[in-house]
Amino acid sequence: MKFSLESVYTWYRNLLRNPKYRWWVILGTLVYIVSPIDIAPDFIPIVGEIDDVLLLTLLVTEVSGLVIEGWKARKGYVETNTSTTPEDSSATGNTVDVDAVSVK
Repeated sequence: MKFSLESVYTWYRNLLRNPKYRWWVILGTLVYIVSPIDIAPDFIPIVGEIDDVLLLTLLVTEVSGLVIEGWKARKGYVETNTSTTPEDSSATGNTVDVDAVSVK
């Protein structure tokens, strides 16, 4: 199994985005930050705080992203990619709505 920081970040991010485990991950992260027992102990002058600061930054970034997404969804904000270039306006503007039907 290949270990990388990107895989740990992806795992943490996916776990935070799962509503079933979100509050447990937030609580566990806050306990880890406050706890003196961690990967790099806090009594080591600079290294001890680096892992706490990185984890706190990651937590704040992801939670604020979730809050913003939830706020946009509640307000009904839909991102539309409208183009005002003349090349795109020459494309056909016909839209066909199709209902999905299961095929057996």
